[in-house]
Amino acid sequence: YRCDDFVVNDTKLGLVQKVREHLQNLENSAFTSDRHRKRKLLENSSLTSKLLKVNGSTTALCATGLRNLGNTCFMNAILQSLSNIQQFCCYFKELPAVELRNGKTAGRRTYHTRSQGDNNVSLVEEFRKTLCALWQGSQTAFSPESLFYVVWKIMPNFRGYQQQDAHEFMRYLLDHLHLELQGGFNGVSRSVILQENSSLSASNKCCINGASTVVTAIFGGILQNEVNCLICGTESRKFDPFLDLSLDIPSQFRNKRTKNQENGPMCTLRDCLRSFTDLEELDETELYMCHKCKKKQKSTKKFWIQKLPKVLCLHLKRFHWTAYLRNKVDTYVEFPLRGLDMKCYLLEPENSGPESCLYDLAAVVVHHGSGVGSGHYTAYAAHEGRWFHFNDSTVTLTDEETVVKAKAYILFYVERQAKSGSDKL
Repeated sequence: YRCDDFVVNDTKLGLVQKVREHLQNLENSAFTSDRHRKRKLLENSSLTSKLLKVNGSTTALCATGLRNLGNTCFMNAILQSLSNIQQFCCYFKELPAVELRNGKTAGRRTYHTRSQGDNNVSLVEEFRKTLCALWQGSQTAFSPESLFYVVWKIMPNFRGYQQQDAHEFMRYLLDHLHLELQGGFNGVSRSVILQENSSLSASNKCCINGASTVVTAIFGGILQNEVNCLICGTESRKFDPFLDLSLDIPSQFRNKRTKNQENGPMCTLRDCLRSFTDLEELDETELYMCHKCKKKQKSTKKFWIQKLPKVLCLHLKRFHWTAYLRNKVDTYVEFPLRGLDMKCYLLEPENSGPESCLYDLAAVVVHHGSGVGSGHYTAYAAHEGRWFHFNDSTVTLTDEETVVKAKAYILFYVERQAKSGSDKL
């Protein structure tokens, strides 16, 4: 309890649960008010140590880190990135709180063990609480054990303390938030909550697995997949919704590991996007079933973006399977901080405005190490014009030069508002 460690397996006699119940009784005892008073004093004193100098003046570092609960850096990096996507984060922070407990335990802090079998959990609620705990400046680090408890409950893939893939976790998280929001929240219909924010409901056309939510309104885009039969020329078109785009790093760049390496041209994000959208001939293992020829034929495939999202999430495919293991592509990929122009990848670019296809970087997730089952995840994110480096419970102010040197794994780009025309993040 003192070091915020999280115990998973209870004993046969339930001793851990007894300790938790005892702590809960202490929490609600007559000494509660005194404890809160002491805690406030500690928090106020910790704020004085979170000061830094910017342009000669002293200012408070309001960023809050996330404690590592045992190889949970993959989760922390994603949560910190999402917390700095303002439109997405504000939606959850403004949701009404849900009280999942009633009766004698109403309003009290409950200490769970993961073996309790409590199915009355809400990912949306714990996600909301975690986002509210960040950027309030009242503590140097927050322990997201309640959210992690819910993740273990509803996402069995992430149980245990082995290192997980941050991109896979992000997709599971967004998918489950989307599904839970469709079912309503705290007795209020999801559609009613969404309609209250006109800027979200206006772009509420991209649906993934049912009705639209804030997840699809912010991250949702639409791809057009064109397949052409090389024998008869028949063209097949299909529209696919997406929450992120997974981009290959072209093979010709895979040996170039650092930004300053001079052996050949540098790989850029545009190279990865071009590789994703360029016309490609499908190999023998991916023959297309042509309805005109009535059999599988050789064909070509091309992707167009039919609708761009408000937040463009780009995942660089750094991990790939060989015959025996999963290797990492450690190539440095150059990416812009501002003005990523997506117009040339659009299906109908003539229908877009002059700045509607420009994106500015909001956050970057970086994987440090050699393999997906090992290593460490951190994140860089912009907040009110300043860049921060989030390394679990440690948060440091950084600069743009450091950010652009990072070997990005996941990039979050936010659509630039056409009316402002400003380069400011």
